[in-house]
Amino acid sequence: MVATAEVHRPLEQGLRELCLSGVRGCYEDTARTAVQEGWSYERFLLELVEHECQTRRDRRIERRLKESRLPLDKSLQAFELKRLPVKLRQQVAVLLEGEFVARRENVLAFGNPGSGKTHLLCAVGQELVQQGHRVLYATCALLVQELLIAKRDLKLERALKRLGGYDALIIDDLGYVQQDREEMEVLFTLLAHRYERGSVLITSNLPFSRWEAIFRDPMTTAAAIDRLVHHSVILELNLPSYRMEQAKQRKRPEAKGGGAEEEGGVPEGG
Repeated sequence: MVATAEVHRPLEQGLRELCLSGVRGCYEDTARTAVQEGWSYERFLLELVEHECQTRRDRRIERRLKESRLPLDKSLQAFELKRLPVKLRQQVAVLLEGEFVARRENVLAFGNPGSGKTHLLCAVGQELVQQGHRVLYATCALLVQELLIAKRDLKLERALKRLGGYDALIIDDLGYVQQDREEMEVLFTLLAHRYERGSVLITSNLPFSRWEAIFRDPMTTAAAIDRLVHHSVILELNLPSYRMEQAKQRKRPEAKGGGAEEEGGVPEGG
């Protein structure tokens, strides 16, 4: 049953005023189904409300994925979990449940370049967004520059407060680019500000024993490590470079193809 013109027009207008776009997009089809299957009024209303709630959840997730700055190609589906040792897969499975965010725990991923650290934490970040968490991804170099600009403009406290609004902050490539003391001071200020207030997820090629090269001072280094490790999960991705493996796999078929052509071009008895 389709709503008559005298009902359709004011109903559409009312749904727009109430910002019920989910209901507006489905009520006609849902009404037909309700008539065909003999639903009660309550069942019909429930279907409309559930559809509206799902529409709003989907839009909220879409909006939060966009604001997260996460590279969407680095998803869980695109990550080869089978490359990870059993213990590491178990750690990842626990992280994907998202409870560490509620406990304000940190995640520290170490490994050589190309081992999959960034992809793995970005995949975890996307799953957290799907669960309703606010997440922000940034490279360490870019984040530090943003904090320095805020400090210069006397807006550092405001910047820290804005970052504090995210449930999880992913800082990629800590220590990859050498930075000066002022840059490391604002980074330490950020880590101290988030201590026990929100989760920090960090990737780094450098083990803790080499972090003095990052923070430039033994006491600052020890304080930074202490705050991060106090409530943390440590992931050690001691794996071969995924990019190198992919490159080798691409070269193998080319090498085989080239070899076959050469053999075919050599005359017998030459």
